[in-house]
Amino acid sequence: MAKEEQLEGSDVVFDLISFLNSSPTAFHAVDEAKKLLKKAGFVQVSERDNWNLEVGKRYFFTRNYSTIVAFAIGKKYVPGNGCYIIGAHTDNPCLKLKPISKVTKGGYLEVGVQTYGGGWCPNLWRRNVQDGFKVNTHGHLVPVLATTIKAELNKVVARNGPVDSEDDKEKSNKITNTDDSRHHSILLQLLATQLGCEPDGISDFELQACDTQPSTIAGAMKEFIFSGRLDNLCMSFCSLKAWPYKLPFLVRDQLVTPRIPPV
Repeated sequence: MAKEEQLEGSDVVFDLISFLNSSPTAFHAVDEAKKLLKKAGFVQVSERDNWNLEVGKRYFFTRNYSTIVAFAIGKKYVPGNGCYIIGAHTDNPCLKLKPISKVTKGGYLEVGVQTYGGGWCPNLWRRNVQDGFKVNTHGHLVPVLATTIKAELNKVVARNGPVDSEDDKEKSNKITNTDDSRHHSILLQLLATQLGCEPDGISDFELQACDTQPSTIAGAMKEFIFSGRLDNLCMSFCSLKAWPYKLPFLVRDQLVTPRIPPV
């Protein structure tokens, strides 16, 4: 192998390692993808706005901070032409907090987790983990339900059936609908400290455990990459890395060329 090819290959490997270490969750992976796309000349657009797209230009948008869609429009593109698509997903098998995570055993406060996407968990038990999360605060909530539907969803159901009286409803709310009944108060306080808000300002969150052991290159000939999240951040990275090399050809042709890292 030529020296130039070895150097190029090494650069790609180290870029992959950096991408993996910077992407413990799908939210981080999308943020890293945004940086790479902007560096390659892509312009971010919003689904809430009217788009004024131009041929020969490159664009991307995100959804829920965990999905990203990028596309380039050929200079000779006309409506009706075909397109090339690359798809991958930014999430990965992991442990996520349960909707009701509060557990107390033997005098210890514990956090209940559940598997997401399968995975070989015994390997994870032997490693340290960190937290990766996305939190919704009350200020971000927008009412979208019709009044009649909301009324049905807001009906309080006690453990033994529907609650009719206001007194019973208030008691049931204290038992089943408070954040303190679903999660330990210390957990909510830790999240609030990180976010710079009060615990009562957190309406919901998505929290997962992340492997703290960094990705690394190993093997007698440095031929292996040891890392978590290879399913499927490896394909997301390859798509991000390889696709721009095709852009000089694609932008000249008659195709619109979308790229969709997550599913």
